[in-house]
Amino acid sequence: MKFAKACLIALGLLAAPLPAYAEDGYAHYMAGDRSLPTPGWRAPGLLLSGGGDWDVEAFRWFVARAGHGHIVVLRASQKGELGEAFMKEIGGVASVETFVFSQRKAAYDPRILAALERADGVFIAGGDQSRYVRFWQATPLSRLIDRLARDRPIGGTSAGLAIMGWWGYGAFGDDGITSPEALDNPMGPGVTVVNRFLHLPRMRRIFTDSHFMIRARMGRLIAFLANVRARGAKDVVGLGMDERASLVVDGAGHARLMAPAGTYGWLVQPAGRAQRAVLGEKLDYAGVKITGIGAESRFDLNTLQVSYPAFSGVAQVRGGVLTGVPAPLP
Repeated sequence: MKFAKACLIALGLLAAPLPAYAEDGYAHYMAGDRSLPTPGWRAPGLLLSGGGDWDVEAFRWFVARAGHGHIVVLRASQKGELGEAFMKEIGGVASVETFVFSQRKAAYDPRILAALERADGVFIAGGDQSRYVRFWQATPLSRLIDRLARDRPIGGTSAGLAIMGWWGYGAFGDDGITSPEALDNPMGPGVTVVNRFLHLPRMRRIFTDSHFMIRARMGRLIAFLANVRARGAKDVVGLGMDERASLVVDGAGHARLMAPAGTYGWLVQPAGRAQRAVLGEKLDYAGVKITGIGAESRFDLNTLQVSYPAFSGVAQVRGGVLTGVPAPLP
């Protein structure tokens, strides 16, 4: 087994650990051959994945937008296993270089910035988004990701998705806040919203959340929106993504869902500000439009319009209790 693994590493099929640079705040892994030319043309796009198992076709779309070339994976936990997943489960990539951050100073490291400059696509892994915010916000790395998004794909899953909107949940507590907790006190200290961590194209009005329905996150997303709208961000909407579901967005802002049956994207559009969003008090919020993005739907991030929605309805929160969430048709 050890001999076989060594052979796979030699062939570039497993993510081989490189010098860790631990003193510089990161570890470094490589899968594939970075010296190979990029076979195709790269193009801008966004991969918004809700976490859990990857939708293979969505990730192949991402690889194709990267010209089947060189991917850089950014994360702040675990090791280089996503490089192996890209190489063996998705396929069609020349190399995958992974940087695992442990300190903020790594976001200033010229070796990481140079690797991003030459990448054909950038993917932000899951984990703990509070580490991403602490390590990357307002650094050369975050500014470079913004610039790279102009002409190459940027993807994220789970925590990576959570920081792809211009607004997101910082998750600075020990555990992620639940929907009942957020609805009970939408302006409380546990509702740690983050503004303008990244500035990705057409995501200015979007507040993202992942693992959506399986973790019952509709209530907390509505609470997040009540919080940011109370602060003056009157046009922000929510985009929740179910596990295993991915929204792929082309360079013009036109999106479609790639997902197993029974999983969706959830567009959450409140009508104005909450009737009551006060520190220490339960949320009151009427007129929250919810639209399901399904496999047949088309979502325009420019206009926030969904064509051929999977379902739609209007929910409300009264005294911290959420009712009226539309259900997908059987």
